[in-house]
Amino acid sequence: MTTTPPATNAARALRALEDSSPTVRLRAALAVGTAPDPCFVGKLVERCAVEPEFFVRDMLTWALVRHPVDLTLPGLLREVRSDRAQARSQALHTLSKLGDRRAWPEITPALLADPDDEVARSAWRAAAVLVPEGEQPSLAAVLVTQLGRGERRTRLSLSQALVALGDAAVPALRAAEAAADPRVRAHALATTALSRDPDAGFGPAIEEAKRVVALDGAPGTDDEDRADR
Repeated sequence: MTTTPPATNAARALRALEDSSPTVRLRAALAVGTAPDPCFVGKLVERCAVEPEFFVRDMLTWALVRHPVDLTLPGLLREVRSDRAQARSQALHTLSKLGDRRAWPEITPALLADPDDEVARSAWRAAAVLVPEGEQPSLAAVLVTQLGRGERRTRLSLSQALVALGDAAVPALRAAEAAADPRVRAHALATTALSRDPDAGFGPAIEEAKRVVALDGAPGTDDEDRADR
């Protein structure tokens, strides 16, 4: 009986990560994470930047987390500075899973305001995980500049990041509740409500916040204006 040499197995797994079948790529990422080896790290990072399937990307991140952080961190930090939005987003997602605060200096204000919503959402989550003790108020001050941005999923991600900062986010949120932009005010109020009662859900919190803002005499949102016609 013959056995396949380990080097051959590794080469086969690396090729499978680029297979045309998502199922084959998923199984390859699972295999690589199950038997970590330094030779896989570069390819895993590379695939994260281009993998089109969400469930495969999630497995790639799992496989990376299974490797020693000293091997994965340098490549991930390079990807955070990539011109490719998916590379930035997935690297940030993986860094949030690693939780190694050596990555914190890469979470810049520019990244937290990235024009790509997926990158920004990943940056907010990573920042809430990686922020050093004592830096939470400064982070909250940057995060509130993004209030009112994007669709519901984006707004929820930002609220969750602010809620994760706890009391450190309260002064920044209170200031935002008096903003001129009604979208910012409503988002700030909803975030405060969510922090007080996480079980209430973001949807009801944002609707109540919109109602409060409307009662204060603020202009309605486009949806509200259409409903009034």
